[in-house]
Amino acid sequence: MNGERRPTLSDQVRSALADAVSSGKLRAGTVLEEQQIADQYGVSRTPVRDAIRQLQASGLVEAIGRRMVVARLTPTRIMEMFEAMAEIEAVCVRLATYRLTVLERSELIRLHEQTEALVEIDDVNRYDELNTAFHEALYYGTHNSFLIEQALSVRARLAAMRRMQLRKKGRLALSRGEHQDVIRAINEGDGEAAARRMRAHMLNAASALASSLRDQEGDA
Repeated sequence: MNGERRPTLSDQVRSALADAVSSGKLRAGTVLEEQQIADQYGVSRTPVRDAIRQLQASGLVEAIGRRMVVARLTPTRIMEMFEAMAEIEAVCVRLATYRLTVLERSELIRLHEQTEALVEIDDVNRYDELNTAFHEALYYGTHNSFLIEQALSVRARLAAMRRMQLRKKGRLALSRGEHQDVIRAINEGDGEAAARRMRAHMLNAASALASSLRDQEGDA
């Protein structure tokens, strides 16, 4: 088990930029100026550059000439990315159902229980951190080092988008409920059911993100 990882400066800038996109403060086509962002968040240009690079890897930012701009995401593209992630996570949770140790299962439940209070106060930042730890606990629960590497790699690419969908009104409660369904299947020893529920969880996240972006375009 890897435990909870403290967000780096680049993680924090990436999250702030993702929030700005999801809230509509940064719209598609907006140019991202490194120095301006660095001044805004009180950091050097290095974490800003790293954050923009992460956002580019996720598809949230694209290069046009020498400029980095906020990309225009389509529902189709969002669903394609989350569909791939859903299959990887489904495999992970199916294997983890049968391979989690007692301590690992206890840690998974502890992380889940901690999110209850966060849903009540709508703390997206902390929920996002625990949500990441929850999913990574399932990756490590597979005890398959190659699969863990692949899951972490894809998750890193989609980190900004996975955070954005949590901003959709009511999504935190729904996300937590979906986690509860996954845990229930794990506790019942039903890896196939756990995989189906995780797959549905990820596709629901994709739908929430697509809906948020449509709402944003409607407000433009």
